[in-house]
This record gives sequence, C-alpha cells and structure tokens, in this order.
Amino acid sequence: MRLAMWSGPRNLSTAMMYAFGNRVDTAIVDEPYYGAYLHHSGVEHPMNAEVLSSLPHEPEAISAYVTGPVPDGLKIWYQKQLTHHMLPQFSLDWVVQQENVFLIREPARVIASYERKRETLALEDLGFLQQKRIYDYCVALGQSPIVLDSDDILADPPAMLAALCAELGIAFDPEMLSWTAGPRAEDGVWAAHWYDAVHRSTGFGAAPGPVPTVGHEFVEVLKQAQKIYQQFKVLKLGV
Repeated sequence: MRLAMWSGPRNLSTAMMYAFGNRVDTAIVDEPYYGAYLHHSGVEHPMNAEVLSSLPHEPEAISAYVTGPVPDGLKIWYQKQLTHHMLPQFSLDWVVQQENVFLIREPARVIASYERKRETLALEDLGFLQQKRIYDYCVALGQSPIVLDSDDILADPPAMLAALCAELGIAFDPEMLSWTAGPRAEDGVWAAHWYDAVHRSTGFGAAPGPVPTVGHEFVEVLKQAQKIYQQFKVLKLGV
C-alpha cells in the first residue's frame, strides 16, 4: 500500500509521520515534492539551499518514485505530502495509484503555529486551496478519500488511529502512539528548522484547547481558509 497523507503545514503531519514510522511494516518518505516546489515556484523558505540540494526538482521523476515499489519490501509506504507543494503545473495523474488521506486542522490553529515560524503568510502558504483541489481530483477519479481532523486525533489518539487503520484495512499497532524524542532518520533536512516541537515530544500532544485569536493582519486569510475547512469538516472520519 502506498499511503499519501495530504495536509497543509503546521497540521500534525510530522507527528503522524512519526506514528507510522514506528510500525515495523511501514516505510516513510518526508515531503518528496518540497525541492520541486521551491525550484519551480521561486519561493524562498528557511534552509532553502539545503532543501534544494537534498531533493530532486522534476515532478515527473518524483511521481515515478512515489508510485514505485514500496521500499525494502515492506507492506506500507507512508508518504507525507504537503498540499501546497503540488504546483498547478505538476500533474496529479499519479494519485490514482495511492491511498489518499486528507489531514485537516482548524485554520486559526494553523495560522497561529505558522506565524511563529515565518513573519508573513498568504492563503496559498497554508495549503487549504490546494488541499481542496487535490481532494476534488481524487473524487473525480472515483476514489473516496479519508478525511481526518487533527483536533480529533489529539482528543483521542488511540481511537482515531484505530479508526484510520480500519478504514485502510490494516491492523492498528499500539506502537503508533509514542516514539523516542529527538530527530529521526526519515526527517527531511529541513527538520532542523521546522520540527523542534515534535523532536521534544514522545507522542501526540494534549487535547486541543480554545481556538486561538489570530492577528488582525490574518483575518481575511482566516476567513477564506475557514470556508474550505468547513467543507472538509462534514466529511471527516469519526469514531
């Protein structure tokens, strides 16, 4: 099984990657399109040069890789995919060969987390528009993608991960609920900038508290992101 987990940034995506990385039957790849996104968009991110030098730049080659055999003869290939990395000119034809799961999060939480790492942000940086485009593409292919809400996972990790595994037709492994603190071999080179919080963790965090208030400069971005989030919210997996 090739499992593409689609999310925007700051969306529990690394914790979910670590959870699956604790399974003995699962291979991991961390944001394989990141280098292609930076190269073709011209966007500047922290550790830009390091990311560009660590990953391929051509989407066709990446698509061929992620639809290839599961590494090391394992059963599952967990592919952490950030939706905004899929630029409009990148073909999505390859997603028909994957099990596609969409990880959503309350936009105010995303914005509050993201603005701590970057001083400016636009709606396109958060991945909501791209997530909806990719989801709709999967549906048009005849798929029924799974939608997970990060708040639900944090509220009850065992129940939500068990429900996800049941939907995927794989056994739930309790090892998914905790991990050793610190960097992991599957981390992308950018982990030194972005993954400090998850590197301090040994499992999923506490249940989410009140929704934060975002700065006035992000109110319009929040409004637009909320429209998309609400469309996804009615589709999410429950327990």
